[in-house]
Amino acid sequence: MNASVNVELQVACRTETIPHEDDIRAWIEDTLRLSPNVAAGEFEVVVRVVDERESRALNYRFRQTDKPTNVLAFPSVEAAEIAELPEPASMPLGDLALCAPVLEREARQQGKSPAAHWGHLLVHGTLHLLGYDHQNEDEAAQMERLEAGILAARGVADPYA
Repeated sequence: MNASVNVELQVACRTETIPHEDDIRAWIEDTLRLSPNVAAGEFEVVVRVVDERESRALNYRFRQTDKPTNVLAFPSVEAAEIAELPEPASMPLGDLALCAPVLEREARQQGKSPAAHWGHLLVHGTLHLLGYDHQNEDEAAQMERLEAGILAARGVADPYA
């Protein structure tokens, strides 16, 4: 599968751990390449790095949860549309909002490098853009297996082990 991604990176808070835009693109492209049922094509993803205030506002507005969270995904299309994309079409995949302070705090608490945790959350968020979820045990197990495989391909340990 040959997928490419145009990433629009928006940095709306101060952080020293954010990966380079090329690394962000590589994480998303690897997720597309290693995900079943993704057609070849060109995709567009907006990655916005936010602070806790913006994350909390977004989480409350869209999920009715009044606290910041590590990553929010806002898909632009249904998963079935992604699987049927004729090459070499271009498609906006969606937006990711990653909260740098939450992500950095989690990395410290979990004893992970910030780079590995950024990668994990970029994979996790991209899978949400592709229609994966973890609302029940079966969905969660499928998504976790896929995440672990993508991370392993990039040399990152299974975050669920």
